Amino acid sequence: MTASQPKTVLPTSNDRNHIPAVYDRLAAVGEILDRLSCRSVFLVADPVAYEGSGAKRVLTPSLASRHVVVFREFRPNPCLESLKQGIESYQAAQADVILAVGGGTAIDLAKLIGYSAAQAADPADVIATLPSNPRKGLPLIVAPTTAGTGSEATHFAVVYKDGRKHSVAHPYLLPEHAIVDASLTETMPPNITAQSGLDALCQAIESMWSVHSTPASVDDATESIRLAWRHLNAAVHHPSKEDRRAMCRAAHLAGRAINISKTTAPHAISYTITSQFSVPHGRAVALTLGAVLAFNAGVSESECADPRGPAHVGKTINDIVRLLGFETARDAERGIQSFVASLDCPTRLSEVGVTTDSQIEEIAGSVNVERLANNPRRLTGTSLRAILKSIR
Repeated sequence: MTASQPKTVLPTSNDRNHIPAVYDRLAAVGEILDRLSCRSVFLVADPVAYEGSGAKRVLTPSLASRHVVVFREFRPNPCLESLKQGIESYQAAQADVILAVGGGTAIDLAKLIGYSAAQAADPADVIATLPSNPRKGLPLIVAPTTAGTGSEATHFAVVYKDGRKHSVAHPYLLPEHAIVDASLTETMPPNITAQSGLDALCQAIESMWSVHSTPASVDDATESIRLAWRHLNAAVHHPSKEDRRAMCRAAHLAGRAINISKTTAPHAISYTITSQFSVPHGRAVALTLGAVLAFNAGVSESECADPRGPAHVGKTINDIVRLLGFETARDAERGIQSFVASLDCPTRLSEVGVTTDSQIEEIAGSVNVERLANNPRRLTGTSLRAILKSIR
């Protein structure tokens, strides 16, 4: 399937790894609400993108005959306080369904609001420890207004507590319906297009080399990489409808891929760079992508974390290098850095204010261990610091 084919419905998988997704038809939300006999909607709406993307104009006819409670009191990178406020608003709404329209923050908050409220427990406890017998929340419909996180296709959600990132994973967090309409991304400014697109590219590349990759996740990740590598620069600097549509598909496929494989070292390293140095997520992840690719290419038997062995990892890295159009991992590392720079995004830590050894230590000491364990080559404190210093 190519990026120029709109209005596509993806098949439903019995294992719920993949959800039904409608491409380029936001008005389908109304049809879904009718099918669910929905009278009341709890809408988690990005405070800027809901109107700016045109979503409000398209959805108003579908929502006009229904009771709608809107929650929009949140900022990028969802925090526990916003989650608690959202749960209070949600409980008062007595809705039949949750609808999220926005980027990753809006979608992750919607996931966590419905899931946490269903457990009748303190949300701080829910994000810290999964309930032993969790209850499912209301049906969730999501419509992303950015082409990056792929959150509409995953059973993960992120929330920050006291400046530290917590990732919650459960099948009940996977939305029932995703509307991936590229027209909602047409008003994204270049910087948001760049950083969200880089997140999708990083997710797809990390998914390919993850120790949990499968043939299905590799297929989705491969197509995502092809689309993002071909269309992201144009989507940033002189976007066409084809570029926007391609990046939406790349983001959704990357989400499907990491829903199976999870992310790895670049994401693990990025969270402190985002929370402590105020670097947007996609930019923070892209900072280390090339260096980690080169590092993984040097995997040995003793350092290999993938049970399929170093030969499998080496082949996977070579496949990624070829997908990007290079011959060696070092060439790909340099090529990724040039690509990131062409999007007016940083390629060195010094560009985002990380200049000292103590700051390097702060990042290295706060790495997300769970995500780091998915990397095919084990990272020690020494190797992690070496990667960070190589891009300082």
